[in-house]
Amino acid sequence: ALIGLFNIIGSLGSGFLSGIYSMKWLLVVNYAGRAIILVLFLVFPISTFSVYAFSITTGLLWLATIPPTSGLVAQMFGLRYMGTLYGIVFLSHQLGSFTGVWLGGYLFDTTGSYDVVWWATAIIAAITAFIHIFIDERPVARLRLNQAEV
Repeated sequence: ALIGLFNIIGSLGSGFLSGIYSMKWLLVVNYAGRAIILVLFLVFPISTFSVYAFSITTGLLWLATIPPTSGLVAQMFGLRYMGTLYGIVFLSHQLGSFTGVWLGGYLFDTTGSYDVVWWATAIIAAITAFIHIFIDERPVARLRLNQAEV
């Protein structure tokens, strides 16, 4: 319930911040935050406080990537094909989600623990944060086609 509640707050807050700050850097901070939160959750003893803190911060960050991601797509490629382009982004997200769930189950079946899954998720989040540093937020140059002369 906490993750869901804080998803709302995080998404709305991220949308607001996307109008003020660089969307690329919001994504970098989000993914780096996910990596840090996961590592902290893994290295400190599990307690009521740690579970609540993890749930709240995970909720704040979970869907907070959607406003800056859709904003970047619109900013870089314009609105004309926004539906198609964001559909591709969403499809890739779903493929990643499927792969993550399947691989998580496979690793649990193989190792008998979710530890590898948690650590892999933290590493992937850190790599994702690093990759986002190199996003060029400027609009993509478009080819101008001249109308054929008849």
